[in-house]
Amino acid sequence: MKLYNILVDGQVHLAAESSRGLTDLTAAGYAGDMDALINGASRTELERLLADESLPVVTEPVYANIMNKIGKLVCVGLNYKAHAEGVSMKLPEYPILFSKFDNALAPANSSVVLPPWENSYDYEAELVIVMGKECWNVSEDEAMDYVFGYTCGNDFSLRDAQMRSGQWLIGKTMPGFGPCGPCIVTADGYDPDEGKAVRSYVNGQLRQNGSTADMIFSCAQIIAYASKYIKLCPGDMIFTGTPSGVALEESVKHWLKPGDVVDVEIEGIGTLTNTLI
Repeated sequence: MKLYNILVDGQVHLAAESSRGLTDLTAAGYAGDMDALINGASRTELERLLADESLPVVTEPVYANIMNKIGKLVCVGLNYKAHAEGVSMKLPEYPILFSKFDNALAPANSSVVLPPWENSYDYEAELVIVMGKECWNVSEDEAMDYVFGYTCGNDFSLRDAQMRSGQWLIGKTMPGFGPCGPCIVTADGYDPDEGKAVRSYVNGQLRQNGSTADMIFSCAQIIAYASKYIKLCPGDMIFTGTPSGVALEESVKHWLKPGDVVDVEIEGIGTLTNTLI
């Protein structure tokens, strides 16, 4: 199931995709929201509404943040072998964890500001895990039971600042530097271990073309490891790393600039688009 938060007259509505298109479930009378679903609310009424073919579909949605209450934004670095080699860094023995602050989250189709006092701006297409249960010290075998779903993310990065220290924070967490969307695909209909294509485009030009099958650490391994040090909660998001093809890997680096449009395309989820200003 693909779930969306959309803006209607300034209010956040829950919507879902069916064979007919995108249905505004809030307008149809559904009383729940994305946060309630992530926290385990029943989907029975939602599924009944989606089966009602008399409900109108939304033709030009305006996306809100994929959840109303923003949780922790946890990120994994160097999780694709070719990317680690492309930036001349040693393959990690354990997942490299860092974070973004909550105001880094931005909706699909939103504009992301590039402050003019820096210039080494880069893109990173990433599969993002959305947690659905409180998760503390779980095993790899248990880990996937705690996942609500998956979305597309872009781990925008300011490389000069990132490389000033080993923990990377200031190069990763400018406002809007963690856009996600346009939807959440629920875990019951998505298996990242199957090998999902992960691509990015800048102004329509293909930059990254990878697969989740190439991740060094699987989603289950990431969750199990992170949960030993971070109590994960419903609504927390984990950016799982990026494939090769970022600007940092280029001999002549084509940093992002105002006016660029970046698309992150993940097989089975959709396309996250953001314009830089």
